[in-house]
Amino acid sequence: MKKLIQRLLQKTLGQQTYLYYFARFRIFFGKVYGINDDFPKFIPLIPDGAILDIGANIGMTAVPLAKKFPHAVIHAFEPVPVNCAVFKRIVKHYRLKNVVLHENALGHETGTMRIVVPEINNVRMFGLSHVEVNGRYDDWNSGEVYKVRVAKLDDIAALKQEAKIAALKIDVENFEFFVLQGGMQLLKQHKPIIYCELWDNEMLDPVVDLMRGLEYDVMVFKGQQLEVFTSQPATNYVFVHKETVLPA
Repeated sequence: MKKLIQRLLQKTLGQQTYLYYFARFRIFFGKVYGINDDFPKFIPLIPDGAILDIGANIGMTAVPLAKKFPHAVIHAFEPVPVNCAVFKRIVKHYRLKNVVLHENALGHETGTMRIVVPEINNVRMFGLSHVEVNGRYDDWNSGEVYKVRVAKLDDIAALKQEAKIAALKIDVENFEFFVLQGGMQLLKQHKPIIYCELWDNEMLDPVVDLMRGLEYDVMVFKGQQLEVFTSQPATNYVFVHKETVLPA
């Protein structure tokens, strides 16, 4: 039934208008990630400084960040053109003056890549936009394909001008390792606190090993508190540099 309603709304309203009102609905109810959302618990942990919203999609995490930290610059990264168009409408609607949108993907090397917006049961799932996986032919890897620009975090000129980068939010559908690889110098210099969605697959251990190698503690939420990640089931991870002192 849910997919049927989504399909009818997308067809009736058009993709951009549907996504615009969907974003406003989720922001209004505070469900920027979903029912089991750890993101609101992360926001109070962010210190002063610029914030990076990587995989900004249609603005549902940029809005609460921009409102909570009105004097911080929110650098949002989103490569899918439809998502970018909606993101701009959302920023305008909420009158946010501290958000900068970078319309490119991030990775471990510069160039271009193919991003898939999967279509499942005739519904385009813009929230699941991801890097195309060669040789995979299921619904998740089939849909509308965009060729987008890719940059490394370490090469973004605007970020080099920031005195302090305080935090990152990363949600790029299983491409997190490569984004972090492309920002190694930034992470070493600024030691930001990081909120990162990770899937329980072959890419989990490389990310965990990478962050531990950069002297980060890998943590997850248990209720309202953070605990060290060992092997407990989790989706959302928080990386805290060993020099960082979290708020009490």
